[in-house]
Amino acid sequence: MGGVQFEEEDVTEEPTSEAPETPEGEEPIKQRKNGLYPGVSDELAASMKSGWADTEQHDLEPLAQAPHTARRRAALSARFPGDRLVIPAGNLRTRSNDTDYSFRASTEYAYLTGDQTEDGVLVMEPEAGGGHTATLYLLPRSDRENGEFWLDGQGELWVGRRLSLTEAEKRLGLPARDVRKLADELRGATGPVRVVRGHDAGLEAALTDKVTGERDEELRVFLSEQRLVKDEFEIGQLQAAVDSTVRGFEDVVKVLDKARATSERYIEGTFFLRARVEGNDVGYGTIAAAGPHATTLHWVRNDGPVRSGDLLLLDAGVETTTLYTADVTRTLPVNGTYSPLQRKVYEAVYEAQEAGIAAVRPGAKYRDFHDAAQRVLATKLVEWGLVEGPVERVLELGLQRRWTLHGTGHMLGMDVHDCAVARTETYVDGTLEPGMCLTVEPGLYFQPDDLTVPEEYRGIGVRIEDDILVTEDGNRVLSAALPRTADDVEAWMARLTG
Repeated sequence: MGGVQFEEEDVTEEPTSEAPETPEGEEPIKQRKNGLYPGVSDELAASMKSGWADTEQHDLEPLAQAPHTARRRAALSARFPGDRLVIPAGNLRTRSNDTDYSFRASTEYAYLTGDQTEDGVLVMEPEAGGGHTATLYLLPRSDRENGEFWLDGQGELWVGRRLSLTEAEKRLGLPARDVRKLADELRGATGPVRVVRGHDAGLEAALTDKVTGERDEELRVFLSEQRLVKDEFEIGQLQAAVDSTVRGFEDVVKVLDKARATSERYIEGTFFLRARVEGNDVGYGTIAAAGPHATTLHWVRNDGPVRSGDLLLLDAGVETTTLYTADVTRTLPVNGTYSPLQRKVYEAVYEAQEAGIAAVRPGAKYRDFHDAAQRVLATKLVEWGLVEGPVERVLELGLQRRWTLHGTGHMLGMDVHDCAVARTETYVDGTLEPGMCLTVEPGLYFQPDDLTVPEEYRGIGVRIEDDILVTEDGNRVLSAALPRTADDVEAWMARLTG
């Protein structure tokens, strides 16, 4: 990361002239976050205004998803006729002092536009005859006249070049305007307004007297439910995310010897490299849980030892550059071979997953795959003498949940837990349709301090998770390239490490 632009003593001197004036109609230069502002001579100011090549891109092609984003906006328009709809990308968030977290556009905004830049806002303006006019409000390129491109910490020479508004229009297939004028325009707007909340506090403040919580929630819920069925572009992106994830798992197996010499963080870092090389990022915090850490569902500290003889529960997913994420879990023997008890638990979870996957098909209830997997696990627990049967009693009282803990899956897409605010009747109480993508991920977790099970079980955690697409006649396992049976896992690990 770059430091301040000038040596410290230059910053504290009296400037030889005022900073370049802001042209009429432009926003003033924002002061750098650290509060330091360099002196700028007339000669330097003049120099920085000229001598720059024209870098405008005149042959930009539309994004591959542009036809799909147009269809999504049309469906949104049909759902809310006559309402002004405001969907923000969000803003940079401070990590510490003058550093920011990496920006990730809001799912709703990226889904409807394909754009991923901070501060962007999609506004759908109702038309008198019906329908909406969609406009993207974006930050234009850094201005060369007022010095923003080199004096502002978010200027072009500091964080990189933004597209011009003309370039953005070509790339995204939408008219684009300067977002710095949007707040004033919205304040003067009339008629009902709906906004997706939680991403842009400044925008919400400008709309505070025009929106209601009820209307805004209806918008948020619709956008969540709209993503339940994936289009062909989304399915392709999910498969690409899974394919990269499979390669990431292979990377991890190849370096397990190095992880044994360090910690779980070597595993996390290895997978992260694959995610950054082939995608945008990881889709969620990687769970690299070795030994008893595998019994903690969301173990993301990843600071524990990796020991031969233990299991490694790796739950990880690559997020593509278009923000679609995989979500895959394998539980691997660190030394390449399951112990008899580890294999027993693993094969029980595998059998439960097979039952769950078999229940995924069009027309089935969403809950069916969970119920099928839980029945298998409850049966195993009764057979092992860990809970008193019969199985129907165990399921009725939910007694198996002491060791199964979580639901057997969730929708998958641009968010790892996609469509999370959809209504119960359309999601968990709904019916599966072709184009839906979900995970099937049963698990058994015997906590290290669980005195209700024999000591040899304690500290064993196993989860197997795959990404499943509902097809016209059944399902397709997107992550089928990654071995699942105990024998296949051992053989796969031997090939990679041999």
